[in-house]
Amino acid sequence: MQVNYVKVPLIYHGLFKRLFKTTLNLTGNNLNASVVIRFASEEEIKQLNKKFRQVDNVTDVLSFPMLEITSDKKLEQFESEALPNGIIELGDIAVCKQKAKSQARQYGHSYKRELAFLVVHGYLHLLGYDHMTKEDEKVMMNMAENILLNHGLER
Repeated sequence: MQVNYVKVPLIYHGLFKRLFKTTLNLTGNNLNASVVIRFASEEEIKQLNKKFRQVDNVTDVLSFPMLEITSDKKLEQFESEALPNGIIELGDIAVCKQKAKSQARQYGHSYKRELAFLVVHGYLHLLGYDHMTKEDEKVMMNMAENILLNHGLER
């Protein structure tokens, strides 16, 4: 398991790696995987959102999966996609720090908890979870809350 960081303060590295490990375990994905987490400014995430989703707005988190995985598939089905070192690259997650700060205030919890939620939300998207239907949203939100509770990050 490998997490690479871009503009993410060192203070969050351990937490995000532990959250990644828990996410992989609770979704039944036990292969060696890697992910990139980037902290982005409002302008950067707006540009990414416009370029890749054709939405000209600031958002809180974006996920860029490398695999066409769905929540009912497991990473084992993608072993042929592994790098020579055996790692399967899942993709990238971009988190807008300013949006996370404002949402933390809005929801009445800590900035750390909001960042953790957004990162887990991104991990779940990379693993094929989505929230296009009410049922899928419920599954994804329950999974995210369970992961956060495992780390003492309740609301």
